[in-house]
Amino acid sequence: MNNKTRDFVHLHLHTEYSLLDGACRIDRLFDRLKELGQSAVAITDHGVMYGCVDFYKAAKKAGIKPIIGCEVYVATRSRFDKVNRIDGYHHLVLLCKNEVGYKNLIKLVSKGFIDGFYNKPRIDKELLLFGISSFLEMVISTLNYKTMD
Repeated sequence: MNNKTRDFVHLHLHTEYSLLDGACRIDRLFDRLKELGQSAVAITDHGVMYGCVDFYKAAKKAGIKPIIGCEVYVATRSRFDKVNRIDGYHHLVLLCKNEVGYKNLIKLVSKGFIDGFYNKPRIDKELLLFGISSFLEMVISTLNYKTMD
């Protein structure tokens, strides 16, 4: 096995929880990744996070770094707009850096189901900007705290 193969990390992978799109079964995935010498992998199912806990546990058991994410559907206009043949969606892969990111992603995906469901659970630019501003506020407050010492 050469180093190029070992350095590769799947950052866009659909499991059986991506209905009609994912072929990877979580219970079989990590044996294959170990065979290939990969040290990390991301889960990015379409619009859902149903498999994240099983994925995380299986990855940890296999000694492979789990990267939690989701391929969200972003509404073309607003998540509240639901007009046939006008309001569709685009795909966007979001990955979590840490537990705060995981909790924020849970909120985004949940909002997609609660507020934006129109054929698919959709979020919009407003929610994405809110998530970014929340992250920036957290970083700024952390920096301010560290400079006070």
